[in-house]
Amino acid sequence: MEGATLAEQAAANLRHPLSLTLLALTFSTGTVDAVSYLGLGHVFTANMTGNVVLLGFGIARAGGLPIVAPIVSVAAFAFGAGFGGALARRQAGRHSVNLVTALGLEAALLGAATILVAATHPQATSFAAYVTIALMAGAMGIRNATVRRLAVPDLTTTVLTMTITGLAADSRLAGGSGNGSARRTSAILAMLAGAIAGALLLRTGLTLPLAVAAALALATCLGYRSASLG
Repeated sequence: MEGATLAEQAAANLRHPLSLTLLALTFSTGTVDAVSYLGLGHVFTANMTGNVVLLGFGIARAGGLPIVAPIVSVAAFAFGAGFGGALARRQAGRHSVNLVTALGLEAALLGAATILVAATHPQATSFAAYVTIALMAGAMGIRNATVRRLAVPDLTTTVLTMTITGLAADSRLAGGSGNGSARRTSAILAMLAGAIAGALLLRTGLTLPLAVAAALALATCLGYRSASLG
């Protein structure tokens, strides 16, 4: 199948256009979650596992953590994922079209979030903050549903738990083959770099890091479209 062949090609070669696209998106995840967690009141918009845990802490009234923000994020993410799943099924067999469309939607939603924060300068727990969270989480949901269909090992763009597990469990030190170590390490470093970049850019406010994330989504959309057509 075309999808399986593409996933195998991307997994085997970090220079494959799809691998580079997914690594760029992994970087973007770090930046996006830096904006939401550090700038919008301790909520993730890409990492839903973290949101469920934070919601539990909030319900238990521990650490002054929020309740509404993670609920908004999870709901918007689920809505985006549902839309992304429907889009993927409609465009089944046309992976390039599906990925480009999803990235275009991600860029549009993150762009809208950028305009909103530039206009309102939202504070945590404000209505504008919740709308911003919803836009960001919806974008991440669409992306996750799309990337999930591609099924490139270790390049989910938002989750690193199994990537780190695979890196350690399959390492030569653990008696494994070490296969996939470069891909896994690259994913971890990409998200780390994105988080660092996002945290540093936040010193200027919310607008710049969000604009960078939106621009990166648009750049990967156009870049992958060009590569796939070529």
